Amino acid sequence: MGGLKTFGVTTANKITVIRILLVPFFIVQVLYYARSADEWHRLLAVLAFAGAAISDGVDGYIARRYNQRSELGAVLDPLADKLLLVSGIVLLSLDNGPVLPRIPLWLTVTILSRDMLLLIGLGLLHYLNCKVSIRPVFIGKVATVLQMICVIWGLLKWPSFWLFYLSLATALCTGVSGIIYVWLGLRRLSASPSSQASS
Repeated sequence: MGGLKTFGVTTANKITVIRILLVPFFIVQVLYYARSADEWHRLLAVLAFAGAAISDGVDGYIARRYNQRSELGAVLDPLADKLLLVSGIVLLSLDNGPVLPRIPLWLTVTILSRDMLLLIGLGLLHYLNCKVSIRPVFIGKVATVLQMICVIWGLLKWPSFWLFYLSLATALCTGVSGIIYVWLGLRRLSASPSSQASS
């Protein structure tokens, strides 16, 4: 079980919940800035996103340092990450006029497609009662960091020229990580006792 606690609410879980609550606040601030071009809304959006990103490292450290790993945290932590990153990517891929640079739509489609594919795969494994756990691969972690940098880059309105190449690298890492996860999932599925028993 890797030292997971039963379904408990720990300090790390509470920080994760706060991170989730920051997501709608972040979304509202970006939308208000796109309409009004009020720099206060952009500042609040940047602070909300940065605060949520930093808290991701904080709750992870607390969970490891004080042995607060829990089943609840194993669900909430990746959910908070996905909500934050996907909301930022989607918002910046919209036409926000001249106030914000636009992330290429193909990057958004790549990210959403990979996440949906992984969600379907996890649902299938659960449906087949396969007790498998797929650990994050290095390129998947790189893709997550690059996605975060893309959002921060857009919010800070740094040069759009470099944002294109950053988006290209992000899409490449995201796509490759998706392929690797699918391959790992299929390999674990074929090796699981339940799949062998049904064959």
